[in-house]
Amino acid sequence: MVGKSSGPWVRPGAPGSRTTRLELFYDLVFVFAFLNVTTLAAKDLTALTLLSSLVVLGLLWWCWTSFVFLGNLVRANYGIVPLVGLTTMIGVFLLALTVPQAFIDAPGGLFSPAVFAFSYFFVRMLQVGALWRIAGRTGATHPPPLLLLSAPVLASSTLIMIAAFAPQRLTHGYGLELIRIALWSVALAVEYVAGALTTVTRWTLVSAGHLAERHALILLIALGESVLALGLGPGIGPGLPITWPVVVAVVFGITVIAALWWVHFDVLAPAVEQALHGTRDASRGRLVRDVYTYLHLPLVLGIIFFSLGLKRLLADISAPTVPAGRDTLGSAALYVLYGGVALYLAASIAVTLRTFRRVRPPKVTAVALVIILAPAADRLPALAALALLTAITLTLVGLELRSGREVRQRVHALEDGEQEALEAEASRWRQRHL
Repeated sequence: MVGKSSGPWVRPGAPGSRTTRLELFYDLVFVFAFLNVTTLAAKDLTALTLLSSLVVLGLLWWCWTSFVFLGNLVRANYGIVPLVGLTTMIGVFLLALTVPQAFIDAPGGLFSPAVFAFSYFFVRMLQVGALWRIAGRTGATHPPPLLLLSAPVLASSTLIMIAAFAPQRLTHGYGLELIRIALWSVALAVEYVAGALTTVTRWTLVSAGHLAERHALILLIALGESVLALGLGPGIGPGLPITWPVVVAVVFGITVIAALWWVHFDVLAPAVEQALHGTRDASRGRLVRDVYTYLHLPLVLGIIFFSLGLKRLLADISAPTVPAGRDTLGSAALYVLYGGVALYLAASIAVTLRTFRRVRPPKVTAVALVIILAPAADRLPALAALALLTAITLTLVGLELRSGREVRQRVHALEDGEQEALEAEASRWRQRHL
């Protein structure tokens, strides 16, 4: 029944469906959420801030990936689904707005931790109800019982709600924030463990191409966040004097971002999608769960951490009071900058290992170099530290080009052949119907 109409309220997805413009519109709210989290973290870059940002981004990711899966089962631009998507956008936007006071409430206005908790509960229950009711009516899936789907949401939302109210009676200041982060972390673990055990493998994946494209686009959004960090970092604005350090930092930053793009999108992303097309039944569900739902999260986090480091670096080198060559980045910002690249590359290694049971030695070497050289880079000027990171990523790209030439040619040939076949079929259809 996949691809056939199920009435005026919902239409099942089709095996060859791709991302719609409406789904790209939905992702705008996640662009704002990522920007909000990273901008706030950049202002006060401490271990506690990073930990709270990790938890918030993990919850936002779970909201996003659940809605992506709904868009794979049914057409996102048909029937009642656009209304579900718009309502989800409103809830997620409220989540993003309350991030600054999600752990420590600001005086005046509504109680932000409670607003965050209610918004999260609303978004997740809306998604669970849509998955169970709307997608289940297509006949293409066999949804788990509603109680099984909603139990993790109820548990996690209850923990977040307890985090909003209970700790205030026990402590204040950093103690209050630590208790809230701990409860939020448990809530996050409940959602992710429950998803691994029950949800993903119980549904039919309708379109491998749609799922792969949606996750590729969210990675591009994260990379776009890094580009924005070069122009919208703290202290950067229309009055910024264009000095040589600023020009050099922009060149190095864009080079690293381009290298990170190449590492994933040149071969790995199309190869994983091709592998997904070749799997069926439970194996396909497990591959989707592991590679896309879980391993794409550290890819996104790695890019976001790198953008955090870029924000601080641009602020430091643009400060007129610091002489060029003496503008050390600071340990926190340096380790976030290097750690983001290391996390991204490590996640890329994990994606390759999970999908193909292979490990690419150049990537392993690059991760080791980033980790080993980070303490030395901490003593270098900010531009020199960024230059070292740029050299590592460019060397990785060069080694990958040289050692993986045959695999690269084969993956690109399959990709080009599929594109030509799709274009030919689309041309024949248009000649008959238009």
